[in-house]
Amino acid sequence: MQFQLLPTLDIMLELYQKPRDFDRFKNYLRLLQGDTQHDVELPITGFNPMAKEHLIPKLRELKTLKAEELAQNLLLELNKKLQNVENELVFKVSLNLSDDVKGGWTNRFTSDFDNKFKLNAWIKRAFCTPIFWTSEEFTEKMVQERILSYCYRTLYRILNPHYKPITLAEHLAQEIFVCENVKINAKPLLNLAEMERFYKKYQKSEDFHLIFNFFYGDAASEQLGFKTFGISEPFAGFYFAAELTKNSK
Repeated sequence: MQFQLLPTLDIMLELYQKPRDFDRFKNYLRLLQGDTQHDVELPITGFNPMAKEHLIPKLRELKTLKAEELAQNLLLELNKKLQNVENELVFKVSLNLSDDVKGGWTNRFTSDFDNKFKLNAWIKRAFCTPIFWTSEEFTEKMVQERILSYCYRTLYRILNPHYKPITLAEHLAQEIFVCENVKINAKPLLNLAEMERFYKKYQKSEDFHLIFNFFYGDAASEQLGFKTFGISEPFAGFYFAAELTKNSK
């Protein structure tokens, strides 16, 4: 099994220089589909084809950090570790920048959930799509962590080919695997004991709203009109996974 960079940043910078009209949208579709019959050739679905001008400086920030060069080096090192993984697939890794500031195209939380847990379509096509967000502050360390995290989610699916997360425990298992293999810069949970009690009680739950709430918190659930369960901290479930693996590295 190998990971290989499929560059997107220069391509999307060029696209965003064009007027924000229907021609830009058609150009985006041509990039996305290539010569395929309504399939994906370049995995840029995280990008809003009609994004406003504020996306351009954020793309340039990633360019200034040499994000794709960092990705290339990370993937070379990761591939050395994966030499014994018996899988002949080569996964193409493409960085995506999604707009959670001024774009109506993408909801931060549902898109993040789908891109982390609903990976079957990408696995089938041998793509890995680390997502960055326009609201984020980019650093070299953060870029490296994000890329590796998405690669290890892909690896988890390859090592567990029948994995189709249904319960809370099954969703968390993937994120624990990520945290066991990537040094995540996660803030300490203020309510760790509360999260432990919640997880122990509901780990077998298949309720999507509960699982979503566990990972993203009440504010995200309220924004979407979902039921809340008293998870006060945003992204608490991901920080919980990091807490569980602190002493295992």
